[in-house]
Amino acid sequence: MSPADRTPGRRLAVRPIAAAEHLAFLDRQWHEHGRSASFLQTPAWGTVKSEWRAESLGFLDGEEIVGAGLVLYRQVPRLKRYLAYLPEGPSIDWDGDDLAAWLAPLAEHVKQQGAFGIRMGPPVITRRWSAAQVKEGIASADTRRLTDLTPQERSVAGARVVSQLQELGWRPQAVAGGFAAGQPQYNFWVPLTTEVDGVRTPRTEADVLAGMNQLWRRNIRKADKSGVVTSVGTAADLEAFHALYVHTAERDHFTPRPLSYFQTMYAALSAEDPDRITLHLAHHEDDLVAATIAIRVGGHAWYSYGASSTEKREVRGSNAVQWAMIRQALAAGAEVYDLRGITDTLDADDPHVGLIQFKVGTGGVAVEYAGEWDLPLRPLLYTAFDLYMKRRS
Repeated sequence: MSPADRTPGRRLAVRPIAAAEHLAFLDRQWHEHGRSASFLQTPAWGTVKSEWRAESLGFLDGEEIVGAGLVLYRQVPRLKRYLAYLPEGPSIDWDGDDLAAWLAPLAEHVKQQGAFGIRMGPPVITRRWSAAQVKEGIASADTRRLTDLTPQERSVAGARVVSQLQELGWRPQAVAGGFAAGQPQYNFWVPLTTEVDGVRTPRTEADVLAGMNQLWRRNIRKADKSGVVTSVGTAADLEAFHALYVHTAERDHFTPRPLSYFQTMYAALSAEDPDRITLHLAHHEDDLVAATIAIRVGGHAWYSYGASSTEKREVRGSNAVQWAMIRQALAAGAEVYDLRGITDTLDADDPHVGLIQFKVGTGGVAVEYAGEWDLPLRPLLYTAFDLYMKRRS
């Protein structure tokens, strides 16, 4: 059953479900209805986030599971109280006019589990901008942010979700430059299908390549002519990936995750589905010049983590490995290749704009999600937690 096919007016129940039930629901949603969930809403992700207590929940209409969500419970220090977090979820009918029917029983359940508040990120798009628009915005001295541009598309369904959440007492979480405390509100996608009169047709490699800008196409050709060879790695290659990733972190001034995190991620996602996670490597001669991690659930493929060498940047290993991931996503029948987060800045002097320009070169679209929202369940404790988090940031 599709979430949209539930019995109208019937109260939904929420209860814990086994990981196998959760995964089976997500598989049905893709194969029967063409809907893909975020990898952050798969049962395996609960294993990856070991510092949180994970629970798979089912939304039931009678005995039928019509929705599912992965809830991560983060305990407050010294108290048996939790923030219940559903990153990029839950997987429910976000297109309907009665979100309360879904969210009220969710709130009741997590409150019984000791949660003082819920945080979730509805997987709902509100606006889109073309690559050409973003490029023009960066070039314009009068444009500072993505939101200064008239969007190519506004989602009526997305606006309805935002309106309902406000009416139900949910609170939008503040973002800084497009990045929230949790998941990014702005992402960059490369569509891998075209739609005409409601019929989706896969794009070809040639079509996707033609949609990229001249620099991207030239760099992909240069990598090939320079002898860069891309390959798919195994768990044994994670150490080499991590060494290059730490090098990248030092160069680009961010804090790297430990090797154990990637080993846990690779093991958990591979056990759930052998095609869920892929390690891509780009070598020039005997040197590892770039490496990336790709994840796929149904028709949605993500660029998750990347690393590149400072030496031999002229051979364009980063472009080569990105092209390898896009080709893999196309071969798997994915509909979207997701380059993940961007900031909303279009100021040419902002240090983040280089990342946007790199992603815009793929010729895709910038998308805005509805963002992350909180519902306080125990107001005093939630307020104290909120103040604590603001002081930390």
